[in-house]
Parts: sequence; structure tokens; C-alpha cells
Amino acid sequence: MRTLKVALLGCGVVGSDVARYMETHAADLAARIGAPVELAGIAVRRAGLPRPGIPDHLVTTDADALVARADIDVVIEVIGGTDRARDLITSAFAHGASVVSANKALIAAEGRALHAAAAAHGVDLYYEAAVAGAIPLLRPLRESLAGDRVNRILGIVNGTTNFVLDQMDSLGAEYPQALKEATALGYAEADPTADVEGHDAAAKAAILAGIAFNTDVRLDDVHREGITAITAADIAAAKAAGCVVKLLAICDRGADGTSVTVRVHPAMLPLDHPLAAVRGAFNAVFVEADAAGQLMFYGPGAGGAPTASSVLGDLVAVCRNKLAGITGPGAVTYTQLTVGPMADVVTRHHVGIDVTDGADVVAKVAGVLGEHGVSIETLSQQRKGSGCRLALSTHPATDAAMSAAVAALRAAACVHEVTGTIRIEGR
Repeated sequence: MRTLKVALLGCGVVGSDVARYMETHAADLAARIGAPVELAGIAVRRAGLPRPGIPDHLVTTDADALVARADIDVVIEVIGGTDRARDLITSAFAHGASVVSANKALIAAEGRALHAAAAAHGVDLYYEAAVAGAIPLLRPLRESLAGDRVNRILGIVNGTTNFVLDQMDSLGAEYPQALKEATALGYAEADPTADVEGHDAAAKAAILAGIAFNTDVRLDDVHREGITAITAADIAAAKAAGCVVKLLAICDRGADGTSVTVRVHPAMLPLDHPLAAVRGAFNAVFVEADAAGQLMFYGPGAGGAPTASSVLGDLVAVCRNKLAGITGPGAVTYTQLTVGPMADVVTRHHVGIDVTDGADVVAKVAGVLGEHGVSIETLSQQRKGSGCRLALSTHPATDAAMSAAVAALRAAACVHEVTGTIRIEGR
């Protein structure tokens, strides 16, 4: 049987591990695929850099020529970015190659168009590694749960932010100190914006929602908030409430059956929720479905070796399809659900308020909230200087109602400051 040839785009942390595992696991890969698989070329930006274990004759700076080669069966794309990666992937399709990608930003922004291009050329597009690193997640959603109805996904899908929040929780550190530690340990990039502002998690949420709900969800549809405004006081308030703060990706099917909401933001989780115990840079995703009930997927969400594991799993799948003359499942967007606005999302909230000291202050605060349709579930207070600090949790209310209520509180004469507002999930 013929040898299947693979082109690798990118030889950084992930790409070099893919190349290494393809070499060291060659016999196992051949046995699982049913034919030998050979790395035929590696496209890089700069050819002169030292790459231990990578044969020089495989390295090229001409990625366009590599993906256009007639003998290439599969292209593995791990260069990241959007425009350049999209052009190379579509060229690979046009020349008859299937594609395995780890590019969450590209898939979230242009997944539907890329799936259509792959289908038009009769090839595969797989991207398990685009979400949650080594954790098998997309294939179970697409295939194992294909006969079920997924209603909700609640996940920690960014290891950098989980590490930072975990440091703040366990050590009492402020955000800048925790981020500095994450950078020193290699969990955060020199420019951590994509992680800490929620862009990375939002791209993953769009992919998860699209697969889970069989509808088209783009990156622009995702409501996004990062963790840069979270303070040690917020973490302490969560602890006092028996909770922990996590950056969550949340995908909900609407009760009306015609809509979904997709959002990324910090939230308090009760300590007895399974996701509350996810520490350090690990990822975990909690899935709720009609028949299967509650499922949890947990593991390392980033890094060269974990991501390479997912890439190689996809490589085996698309190579098997090549040998069989078939393609795997593509994008299934038959539901055409609308993506609802964040303003309509209903959640509970935790609110911290510094107020003047007075017998009727609590009643005034409750009155302001009530005027906007927000009711208090729990409330505690403690003296702070000449005033008091209130810590309250609300019953479920729309995001629009809560935003209006907070604005009104800030304008109230008895309120010195609204010190923090964090959504509560998992209850």
C-alpha cells in the first residue's frame, strides 16, 4: 500500500513535537492507519534556525509550493493567524489534500466557509487541537453525542487565565503579581492580551457552540469579557460566599428552541461544582445533554506535546479516510439558530457595595434593585470606616436589568461605591 505524505506548516513548539512524534511513533501510526505515513516537508518562516531532530532537507520557506505538491495527502497547519493560514489551507484543498489544523482563531472566524471549500474538493478539515489541547472534546460532541441534544456547555478553556485566577485564589495575589508569575513559568505569552482579555476563550466558545448546537456561530457572536478587572477583593468575596472565580466559556441553548447564547466572562462557581476544582493551567469542559446527562472532559489544554497528541489523532482519522476514499463528518448547521444578545441572558449576580451607615440603607438599596426587576437572595454587611460594606447575591435577572440596577446604585446618595459585580454560575 502506498505511503501517505504529510506537509507540516509551522515548526514551533507544537509543530516540532508533531514532527518528533511522527518519527518516533511511525510504526504505531502505520499500524493504526493501515499504511505508512511520511513527513514530506516542513514550511517555516526562517530556515536558518536550529531545529534539533528536524532533518534539514525537509525544511522550506516556500509554504505555497509545499501545499501545492501533487504528492501531498494531508497538510497539518500549526502556524496560527488567519489570512495566511486560510490561503494555505484553501490551496491545500484545491490540490486535493485534507487538512488538520490547530487554528482556533481561523476556525472560529471562517469555519463555515472552510468546511464548504473542503466539501467542494472532497477532502477533510479536522481541528480537534483547536480547543482544549489534548482533551478529546470536539469529536465526542460531533460524533458520540450526535444522537443526543446538547443543551449547555460550561468550560474552562484557557489555561493562562485559570492559572492566574488560581494564584489569586490560593495566594491572595493581586492580578499583576499573578500574571507576572504565569509569564515567568511560561503559561502566559509576552503579550498576554489574547488570553487575559478572553479572545482565546471566545474563539473556542464559538467552535464549541457551533458543533454542539448544529448552527453557525462566529467569533463576533460571542460576548467577551476578560479577567484584567478582577481584584483580590473579588476573590475574597467569592471565598466568603463559598465560591471560586473562573473565566468561563458558556454556551446555552435557548428555552424557546430557536436561539443560543455564547459568552465568555469571569464568574463565581460554588466550591462543590466540578469545575471549581480545576487548578493551575488545566482545562475542563462540562457538557449537559438530554440523554447523556452531565459529562466532564478534563486535561491539559495547551503545550506542545498535548496539542500534538490531538493533531496526530486527527491525522490518523483523515489518513484512514484517504485510504477508504471517503471524508469524515463536516459542518452540520441545519438548525440555523439565532445568537441571542447578552442583555437577555439570565443569571444570578454577586454585588459588593460600600454605603453610608443608616437604619434604612439596606431598604434603599433593595428598593433601587427592585425598581429594575432585581431581587436580593442573600445579604451580609460589615462595618467599614464610618460606613458599611454590603455583599449581596441576587435572584436570577437579565443582564440588561442588572446593568441598569448597578448604574442606578452608583447614582444613589447612600452609595459610596459599587466595588464589584460578578455573575454566578453553577447553581
